[in-house]
Amino acid sequence: MDAERFFAARYAEARAKFLAAADAAGLDLQSHPHPLTGRDGEALAMDVARQGGAEAAALLVVSSGCHGVEGYCGSGVQCALLADAEFAREAAAAGVAVLHVHALNPYGFSWLHRTTHENVDLNRNWQDFRRPLPRNEGYDEIAHLVVPPAWPPAPETEAALQAYAARRGMRALQTALSAGQYHHAEGLFFGGHAPTWSRTTLTHVLEEHGRRCTRLAWIDLHTGLGPSGHGERIHADRDDAAALARARRWWGPEVTSIYDGSSASALLTGMLFNAAYEVCPQAEYTGLALEYGTQPLEQVTQALRADQWLYRHPEAPAAQRDAIARAMREAFYTDAPEWKQRVVAQGLQAARQALAGLAAAGHAPQP
Repeated sequence: MDAERFFAARYAEARAKFLAAADAAGLDLQSHPHPLTGRDGEALAMDVARQGGAEAAALLVVSSGCHGVEGYCGSGVQCALLADAEFAREAAAAGVAVLHVHALNPYGFSWLHRTTHENVDLNRNWQDFRRPLPRNEGYDEIAHLVVPPAWPPAPETEAALQAYAARRGMRALQTALSAGQYHHAEGLFFGGHAPTWSRTTLTHVLEEHGRRCTRLAWIDLHTGLGPSGHGERIHADRDDAAALARARRWWGPEVTSIYDGSSASALLTGMLFNAAYEVCPQAEYTGLALEYGTQPLEQVTQALRADQWLYRHPEAPAAQRDAIARAMREAFYTDAPEWKQRVVAQGLQAARQALAGLAAAGHAPQP
């Protein structure tokens, strides 16, 4: 398969390819317009295409762009899936409907941000905001260093961050940075104080498409952690031994978990998978975050810090803004044929394994 043709250089091109691929597959499309426009003045939307009837007992959700700029990768995988007629036949034979949700966060996708237009990390936004929000004391301690007053940061700022890592360990620094925080609205990995547009819109999508199934699988496509081109299979679910065992039966023993430290990801809070429990409680849920590596973690972190600094300083010179945007794109998307080929191959494999897992679960003895 020529993977190159499924990927795009801009959000508008990625969206056009997704819509064309869904149309070519004969699928009905739904578009949920975003209230703002994109970097090139284009319309933004969360687009949805469904393969399979509404009555299907098993549903596989494949989603891209939870973290905006990561959609360059995820959109390519979705277009490859839509173009794979054999995959569609296998899904129909297995009795599995497939729901493609393109660009969960279209604003970040277009503007080359990881966050939504509310400056919120969508994968930290699934909290009950009627309750007290968790406190990330590690982030509290280093917030002024993570997003400093000037960019590039002063040497003493970087020395202070390195000293924190020396005292607490690199894993503790990663957790403080990325676990999610709710008390620094202009900081990194901010989970918000209310549901975002993306969360509300995705809830409506799941209400329409996910409330009649009894078995629900979800593959959410991400980038930015791990070796270049390798798709880490991260258990995207609660800390539940039975659910983890089921995920490893479907996707292999290499499935990692944020709960036992086997994943490259830190232990996170307010994660997207909570939507499955909130909106589709009738279904047995099995989830996977497919996380493709791009650059070393330090480079990815620096790109995120620079982008967050830019959010605070929109008056920055055009050349600096462009350089930061370019670094963000490169941190979360590798524009190289061999990388794209590996990404697509692993995505197609994981989707086929999900079909098999859902079909097998439908034939398992009921308790």
